[in-house]
Amino acid sequence: MKRLTVAGRLLITAIILGAIFLGYKYLGGQNALQQMATDRAQSSETQATNTDTSATTEPTRSGEATTAQTASFEYSAPEPVNGKLRGVVELGASGFNSFIIRVDDAKRWKLEKSEFGNSLVTENMATDEDVRIGLKKYISSMLDFGVGSKDIHFVVSSGAAKADVTVKITRVLKSLGYVVNQVTPEQEGQLGLKSVLPAGFADKAFVVDIGSGNTKISWLENARIQALESYGAKYFQEGTSDDKVTQDVKSKAAKIPQSLRKTCFIIGGVPFEMAKEVRKGKERYTILGTPESYAKLTNAKSKAGVNIYKSVAEETGCQQFVFDWDANFTIGFLLGL
Repeated sequence: MKRLTVAGRLLITAIILGAIFLGYKYLGGQNALQQMATDRAQSSETQATNTDTSATTEPTRSGEATTAQTASFEYSAPEPVNGKLRGVVELGASGFNSFIIRVDDAKRWKLEKSEFGNSLVTENMATDEDVRIGLKKYISSMLDFGVGSKDIHFVVSSGAAKADVTVKITRVLKSLGYVVNQVTPEQEGQLGLKSVLPAGFADKAFVVDIGSGNTKISWLENARIQALESYGAKYFQEGTSDDKVTQDVKSKAAKIPQSLRKTCFIIGGVPFEMAKEVRKGKERYTILGTPESYAKLTNAKSKAGVNIYKSVAEETGCQQFVFDWDANFTIGFLLGL
């Protein structure tokens, strides 16, 4: 190095420094510096955001929204003790629904089996004999489950009593030795309340059953069941306007005492569709969302049912609508036997 000129020394130094720079760059040094700069910038931005959020967030409102999305109904129905199996078939405006329950002497009950919209009987029923064959198969499945023949009952919903298919099926059932029980809208509302309203809520809740043929609104007042009828979810088939239905439903809901408006237990076909959207696992009780949250239910029957639901909610101001996956007015019929 001593024999090198000053210029030579400078040149060698420049080459070494260049090599060091290139090695630093390609071995990740430059990327590391850039990442450090980026992290520093993000850290500053996060601190600024946290400062702004702490100054503007409304914890109560956020908490309410979260609760609405995750709310559960904390109630467990009492189990029957040494109960007996009983079955009931609903001849409804939209088909057959069947329920098998175990019930004890204290009227504690548990749903053991259910079928909704069963069309076994109504398919290929050109003659009474076709209906008879279908009904025997239907009854046989309940007998095989363990229900005694004398403990199988048939109930015609108030919305289906005048349908031609119901008249034919009723005639055949009677020929098989079964009693077919027809109920009025008022009775249907009373029976629905018996099945769905827990004893502990008798003085702070009411019941709504949105069926295809009609809607029943019921509650307990002075130890007596009050039940009123309004339009069902198929009102559009008769050309009835949404506004007319809203007005009628609200006029009936207005009669519910203020002390009972905190909670509504709700059942029926359209509430079933709404509950499916928000059910958690296999819970028996599901808290429904707001009427507005079901805007995506676009078929005519569902839209009509949501309109009825919205009308009840607006008139009563009720904030908690609880769908019971097991209850049905025909179970109320079994509980009254």
